[in-house]
Amino acid sequence: MTIILPLLAFAFVSLLVTAGAMALTPGYAAVIRRRLGEVSGKPVRSGSENVDKVVDTLKRIGNAVPKSPSEMSKLQLRLVHAGFRRQDAIVVFLGIRAGCALAVFAVMAAPFLFRATIPMALGGAGFGYLLPGIVLARMAKRRQHRIRLATPDALDLLVVSVEAGLGLDQALQRVGEELTTVHPALSEDLRLINFELRAGKPRAEALHNLAARTGVDDLTSLVAILVQTDKFGTSVAQALRVYSDVLRTKRRQRAEEAAAKTAVKMVFPLVICIFPAIWIVTLGPAAIKFVQVLGPMADK
Repeated sequence: MTIILPLLAFAFVSLLVTAGAMALTPGYAAVIRRRLGEVSGKPVRSGSENVDKVVDTLKRIGNAVPKSPSEMSKLQLRLVHAGFRRQDAIVVFLGIRAGCALAVFAVMAAPFLFRATIPMALGGAGFGYLLPGIVLARMAKRRQHRIRLATPDALDLLVVSVEAGLGLDQALQRVGEELTTVHPALSEDLRLINFELRAGKPRAEALHNLAARTGVDDLTSLVAILVQTDKFGTSVAQALRVYSDVLRTKRRQRAEEAAAKTAVKMVFPLVICIFPAIWIVTLGPAAIKFVQVLGPMADK
């Protein structure tokens, strides 16, 4: 049992040396970018070369990790919800996850920090493996929350644009341009609809892609309304105005729900942090006086 930890340390050192060699080796994309810079006479910045080396190293590690088709589909959807739409994003994420697991295993297995044990090192490696997924889920939820808060404002601008005489495609493009500074996440998704329409995709498919990219229920309902309105030929402006009122009501109800939950959430900080201090300040002098008075009586 005692020989397993040195063997694992040797395997980790071997993997670390291999990863270092892969990091120092220029990747395919970096070589192409450097050659293009030599031809065009514009040298590539060293900072971008370092980033490309890191990304290429993560890609190689991610390509070596075994993959499950069902897990890959869920992971790809989560990456899209977090805003990472590149084709190699899932490979880079797998490389980050494997690298975190190896790094935490190295720290936990190092004898100079504390007494290293195999269960502790393996548990740390498992935590390092799960940590990138937790961070990614957090990033996806934060982005969806920002898009959910920006949807009522975007819908109001869309109603104004459609009622002013713009078509639905032009209105979506205009709203995407107007929201660039205030709500960049939703603006980017709306501009992607315009790009897909220019590429030749049907409007219904582009709208469904918007709902799939964001994963926000309000946008899913909006897409369903727009598709049904386009299919049956009803008034787009009237449908958008009705849904805008509904969405404003939902936004107010969410704010009221969050305000109602505040009292319950404040109970635990009050009981754990504030109430003991109030207890000591209020009853402390009385308790001291009580001990001073009754102490001599107990001695007699």
